[in-house]
Amino acid sequence: MVWEERREVWRQRSFDARTSGDVDYARVIHSASFRRLQGKTQILNLGDSDFYRTRLTHSLEVAQIAVGLTIQLRHNRPDHDATKYLPERSMMQAIACTHDLGHPPFGHGGEVALNYCMRDAGGFEGNGQTLRILSKLEKMSKAAGSNLTRETMLGVLKYPVAYTAATNDSRKPKLLTDTSGTPILDRKASKPPKCYMDCEQDVVDWMLKPLAGSDREEFQAFNEVPGKHQEARHKSFACSLMDLADDISFGIHDLEDVLAMGLISRADFEKHVTPEHCTALLTYLNTEYPGQYGNDVYTGFADRLFGDGSERKHQINRVLNMVIPAVDIQMKEEFKESRIKYQAILPAPVMEFVLAIKNLVREEVVYSPSVQHLEFKGQMMVIAVFEVLRSEPEKFLPADVFARFKNAADPLRLICDYVAGMTDGYLLRTYDRLFSPRMGSVFDKL
Repeated sequence: MVWEERREVWRQRSFDARTSGDVDYARVIHSASFRRLQGKTQILNLGDSDFYRTRLTHSLEVAQIAVGLTIQLRHNRPDHDATKYLPERSMMQAIACTHDLGHPPFGHGGEVALNYCMRDAGGFEGNGQTLRILSKLEKMSKAAGSNLTRETMLGVLKYPVAYTAATNDSRKPKLLTDTSGTPILDRKASKPPKCYMDCEQDVVDWMLKPLAGSDREEFQAFNEVPGKHQEARHKSFACSLMDLADDISFGIHDLEDVLAMGLISRADFEKHVTPEHCTALLTYLNTEYPGQYGNDVYTGFADRLFGDGSERKHQINRVLNMVIPAVDIQMKEEFKESRIKYQAILPAPVMEFVLAIKNLVREEVVYSPSVQHLEFKGQMMVIAVFEVLRSEPEKFLPADVFARFKNAADPLRLICDYVAGMTDGYLLRTYDRLFSPRMGSVFDKL
């Protein structure tokens, strides 16, 4: 089948009983880029505690939720045509476990920094880097990266619009111009569009080759947003499941972390997640647990959410038990190919609750000074390390990286790949070796 094809020919052994999805999942979880996620920030700074989620544990939770959504859809809509196109378990796990592979050190902050560093060389975007890792950088094939199936790769393609098409020219990455001598990144202007990078155009062309011309054109269409980058309109059915699972995990599981760490107050919660945002949840709790939450279910829920750790965990589980079974299917009539015609969705009241939780975490934690100070510091360290490496690559790149650099068609992109692949700790140690007077030894292994 065309959707099971790989870019590089690979023949499965006759005794190998695995499905194509099994093979793809194995290649993802045994990859170096997947292992590095254990050393990359989710929201809270690595080292603050061993309890809180990293990009690795987040990715595993997204995979579990994504599989749960596919199981639920088969149960909810057994006779729907779309169920034939739901990814089998291992393929869904492969897609979900890849979704953050391209995130550089210090998360979205590092992404903005690298987009500035690559401002005249094709830019940088984390989801685009995921595609690049899987298609070119991993070492499981001669020249096709992890060499995953076309169907898995379509599920990974979160934003099917090229960097140059998605970029608003009025938002060019730059430094602030009115500072008093210290170079400061203009973080707003340097935020990249959501896209794939132009250097992966050949991969996207291969991926979308089975689509009819009209499907391919519409699938890559975007909405123009005044004053902002363009926004992709579409994603595949499998990708919509992964994206929905990511939203659920980011909102609900990250809420558990910030509650455990005491980073939000009950007043913060009540400000962003009002009873109006919770209609679906309150109906669910009132129906499934009648009388347990008292006359005011919203207040009873908040009492328990801000109670002890055991009570908090019970409430998080009940929220997930409300959200995941609500999943449904939406059809986009403009498409012929079923893998892009169908989308996984949540009913509006349920999605309103999930988005309110996401907004709470983003506004009160991600955008808080305590987190932003660390994000800003990480951004400036990423830029500093990148600029040193590009200034004299033969002096500063490790020998094996420089050997590839000398033969690279796009040498600056190779430096970007090297920095983007660093964990938070490795970037910090590299920065210390270069800039901290009392750090570093000739015996350090690079």
